[in-house]
Amino acid sequence: MFEQVSHQFLSFGKQAAETMLKANGIAVEGLEKVIDVQLKTIEDRVNATTELFGLATEARDPEALKTLWPKSLSLAKDSGEKLYAANQEILGIVVKTNEALGELAKANFETANGAVKAKAPRAAK
Repeated sequence: MFEQVSHQFLSFGKQAAETMLKANGIAVEGLEKVIDVQLKTIEDRVNATTELFGLATEARDPEALKTLWPKSLSLAKDSGEKLYAANQEILGIVVKTNEALGELAKANFETANGAVKAKAPRAAK
């Protein structure tokens, strides 16, 4: 009797550890994708801002500064749009990651349910 219970606990522990390892892998993969999107967005915006500052340092008179005004507004608009797009992409990644974790949990519940159903008729005898 003890051996049977011990085997069941060990089996459950092994299954739980494997599931947690898979869940951790899915979560880390999602995190890597999110960080990649964020870094690409930041790099793009830093390059655009650096370019604008380069133009600003070359301006020597008020007329040259006046031409920078539309460019700076365009930079602000583009930055807002790109940040919004990046956030939408990140939201999509998070949703897909959560769906994958949900599928993993569902598969585990179905496996456990199948094991219980298979053993229930034998226990009833």
